[in-house]
Amino acid sequence: MNNYQANNSSFSKKIPCWYLSNGRDNLPWRKNITPYRIWISEIMLQQTQVKTVIPFFDKFINKFPSLKSLSIASEDEILALWTGLGFYRRAKNIYKAKEIIKGEFNNKFPEKFEDLIKLPGIGRSTAGAIMSIAYRKPYPILDANVKRVISRYEKIDIGQKGIEKDLWSISESFTPNKSIFEYTQGIMDLGATICSIKSPECEICPINKSCKSAFSLLKETKKTKKTKKVKPKKEIFFTLAHSKNSFLLFRKNENSFWESLWIPFDNDHADKNLIFKKNFSKKLKKIKHALSHVDLDITIEILNYERTFELQSDVEYQWIKRNQIHNYGLPKPIKTIIEEHV
Repeated sequence: MNNYQANNSSFSKKIPCWYLSNGRDNLPWRKNITPYRIWISEIMLQQTQVKTVIPFFDKFINKFPSLKSLSIASEDEILALWTGLGFYRRAKNIYKAKEIIKGEFNNKFPEKFEDLIKLPGIGRSTAGAIMSIAYRKPYPILDANVKRVISRYEKIDIGQKGIEKDLWSISESFTPNKSIFEYTQGIMDLGATICSIKSPECEICPINKSCKSAFSLLKETKKTKKTKKVKPKKEIFFTLAHSKNSFLLFRKNENSFWESLWIPFDNDHADKNLIFKKNFSKKLKKIKHALSHVDLDITIEILNYERTFELQSDVEYQWIKRNQIHNYGLPKPIKTIIEEHV
């Protein structure tokens, strides 16, 4: 028996008990639990905080309350509900996954781990969360919160090369056969609320007596001052054609952070004079928008026309009416410009 296995009994018993009294049962995806609702929540929670996800989850479930209702959704409808949440590839993966479920599983959510992990956007940890929470089967998880709890508990430097494999082994050895529903949600909540990144509350942690890092973390986090990273800046120049209540938008095909979304004409990719007609009035709008990895300075040249017109363009485009904008996937700053400034 290695040291990890020696510690797992206490760890695995105390977390479910702590969850029963301290768990975040008010989270919307923990009410009326179904595999579908857990799937949507887990995808949204990838790289995104709980407080940010809640209103987007509520809006998504209100529009598509079941897998059956989602099965007939277009990619645009899913992307539209994602506007402002970021990391839009997650929405595209939901669309791809639901198409596979519809075609290969007769529109029934997969019940096997091996089937789940093959779906776009679902890795080992997401599949484990669905299996353990929705189906109550003992599968380990290793999201950011769980990784932090386990690495601190065993005093492991997660910066080591190849440590991910070891952390999965520890998570697997800690995962109990009983109370898996409470354990999985409990370890997630423990990492999010008690064993936090900056201010761990070791004094009230249920596993502080056996944790190898307990209390020493309080001194370390106070001493350590992280240098704030300066994000790079990127300037983007768009041309937005506007005619009465319609806007000319193009679907972005490139492999980028706005892939498959509808945006104005990107001036970096072609000469707008070859596409747009003359005889217009124009004005400029500027907006700043922060992404997780870059700050954008966006300049939009708005061209006002008397009437709409057709283009000779290899890129998919549409004249979209203002009252239909909410049905299309647009980046948040573009949607803001159209709704508030044009």
